[in-house]
Parts: sequence; C-alpha cells; structure tokens
Amino acid sequence: MKDDHFKVVRGGLNSTFQDKGREGLYHIGLPFSGVMDLRNYLIANKIINNNKNDPVLEFAYQGPTLKYFGKKRNIVITGDVNFSISNKTDIKDNCECYKAIQINDGDTINILSTNKSVYGYFSVTGGFKLNKVWNSYSTTSRALVGPNNGCKLLSGQEIMLNKSNLSSSRKVNYINSKIEFIRVIKGTNIDHFSKQSVKNFFEKSFIVTKLTDRMGMRLEGNKLKNIKNANIKSEGLVKGTIQVPTDGNPIILLSDHGTIGGYPKLGVVISADYDKLVQFTPGSKIKFKEIKLKDAENLYKLYNMETNNILNKITWIRKLKKYYQKKIKQK
Repeated sequence: MKDDHFKVVRGGLNSTFQDKGREGLYHIGLPFSGVMDLRNYLIANKIINNNKNDPVLEFAYQGPTLKYFGKKRNIVITGDVNFSISNKTDIKDNCECYKAIQINDGDTINILSTNKSVYGYFSVTGGFKLNKVWNSYSTTSRALVGPNNGCKLLSGQEIMLNKSNLSSSRKVNYINSKIEFIRVIKGTNIDHFSKQSVKNFFEKSFIVTKLTDRMGMRLEGNKLKNIKNANIKSEGLVKGTIQVPTDGNPIILLSDHGTIGGYPKLGVVISADYDKLVQFTPGSKIKFKEIKLKDAENLYKLYNMETNNILNKITWIRKLKKYYQKKIKQK
C-alpha cells in the first residue's frame, strides 16, 4: 500500500518547497533562497508541532489544489489566504488560517488565493518526505536546485509524506499587519546619486510593478539620477539590496537574487522589515525611511523577540490544553 501522499490537481502559481534557506554557497553563485516571509513559515510549523526547520509549501497569489490519500492528520495554512476543503459529501469554504485542521482520506484542499498580499504557506503534520540538496530543502527554480528536481509544483505529480500521529487541534490569533515605511540603511554607492534623487527616494512613494518575483521587486516612481556611472565593477550582493539600473527605477533584490551585480547600490532594506516588504502586491505604494545601522540591529533583535513570543505562546497553549485534557480524563 502506498504511503500517505498528496496528488497535485493544480500546481498553482510559483508553488515551491522552502525552508529557512541555504547557507555558504554565494561563492558558486547560489543565493540563500528560503521562504520569503520567515515569520509565517515558523508559525506554520509550530502550530502543528513540526520541527522549525521542516520544509513547507510556499505559494504566491494562487496556491495549489491537493487531494489527500492517507490516514487522518492535520494541515495548517498561514498568511492572508482563501482556501477550502472538500470531499464527496461536503465543502468547507472560508477555512481559517493559523489553525490546525484535520484532513481525511479523499479530502481536497483548494488554496484559492491570497488577500491583498503575495505569499502563503502550507504545512502538514509529519512533514513532506523530501531529500535535502546542499543541506537545505529550499528550491531555487531558476537554477533547478532543491527538492522536486528544483522545479515548481506541476499538476499530476505526487507529494509523499512522512509518517505522523494526529496532533491536537490548535490555532493562533495572528494579524498580518502593514507598516507605513520600509526602513533602509544607506548603501555603499549612495554617492552615485544626486542629493535631490536621494531626498526623493526617502520622501516620495514608489509603485510596486508587475515585474516582481522571488528574485527581485522592480519599482516605478521618481527616477533616480546617477551623477557618476550607471555601471560599476560587479560586487557581492545580499538580500534586500536596492540597486538602480540605467533607467533610474530601483530594484530590490529578494531571496533568489543574483549573488553579484554591477548596478550602484543606493541602500539595503533592513532584515526586520523584509517579511512586510515581500507581501506588497503589484500596484501598491511603498515608502522608505532611512535609519542607522545600530537602529537596524536593534530592530532585528526586537523582530526576533516578537517572533519568539508568538511561537512560545503557541507552545504554552498546547501545554495548557494537554493539562486540562489530562484533568478531564482523571475525573
């Protein structure tokens, strides 16, 4: 008898397996990759008591449709997502995100769309049965590196699952809040731009264009004037770098970015704001605010503290539920 698995009815848009990312391979041209929204990834695995580094399915805009074959187990979807679960006799519309939901043999999970955001996450108790590639489950589809032969999900394929016990049902109340500004520290080539262009960058809004994916986010707005040279010697790049090509429209490098580049770098988005940045949909207005490196470091510490508080609260709820279940059995 075949192990528990999902049959992919519809692959969805840009559905890939991801974890926290792949370290130490910039020197051979492989970026860090990994999930775009780290906090939503961690919450997804925590709710169903998976390991924090287990792979999840990340999807953009429209997710996959998956038919399940196997024993009872739980799933969870995080993000601002519309999805339904159906079987031969029943359809459950408007299912809740951030809640462990039991699925049974023959159930179909249809991840319809994200709401005013880009990325969502799907995790299942026991986890997906995958092999690591260079010590990571992350998929870099442009390089065909990662599980699933480095490819996005395709209709008709099967996803095998690890063995799992049915975990207790639980949920967390989490709101995907917006922030007014994306905070930035100055880049190494900021002197390539006129003072007025730098002022415009930090004072005026930009529009997120449709030319946005896991590799980068292209913006339009006030064109930034280069007063030196629009091209420089290629240098190493990091996630969040803001490059400005010859057309004057900024590009923010995202998780699957190229590891070197020759456009001047105006700034870098701080790590604490990256989760919020990647959820901006095309057509959204985006504004930037300059901060100092020390402030960026403190904000990242605060981001980690807030994330840990959310994850610890889930653990506390689980322990409290077990305690009361035990008390009830003793009566």
